[in-house]
Amino acid sequence: MAQENQILYEEEIEQIDRALSRLIKEAEAKCSLLVDKDGHLITRQGFTQTLDTTALAALLAGSFASTREIARLVGEPEFSVLFHQGKRDHIHISLIGERTILVVIFDDRTTIGMVRLYAKEIGEVLLEILNNAGKKPREKMVDIDEEFSASAENKLDDIFKD
Repeated sequence: MAQENQILYEEEIEQIDRALSRLIKEAEAKCSLLVDKDGHLITRQGFTQTLDTTALAALLAGSFASTREIARLVGEPEFSVLFHQGKRDHIHISLIGERTILVVIFDDRTTIGMVRLYAKEIGEVLLEILNNAGKKPREKMVDIDEEFSASAENKLDDIFKD
């Protein structure tokens, strides 16, 4: 089964970043990441300087994939939310649509209930952004290219006329 790649433009990434920042603020989390199911980091917000977010994104997608198989074995189509509890830090992982995973890393300054509440709310916002991505017509780059091409042709003609 072929999977369709989604193209996100700067405008959508900025909207996603604002939503992730809002999630971090409201849930009092440390950071948040948006990852595709193939393990590619789409974007991140919050305190991520000490994290290898690229490796983390790949491992989280792998974790979600293995959990999907566990769900299948117990008769569930998929588990849409995962939670990992550590001594200091905890990770909340939720599926957004068909291809995207929302990751929230938090500590004991907040509760899993707060994180779940705001992750669900922001997940709906993210799903709308992702579903609408690429649907707005973009400015044509062809006009710029044609303009440049015509200008370059004229300059070349001027050079070689003599």
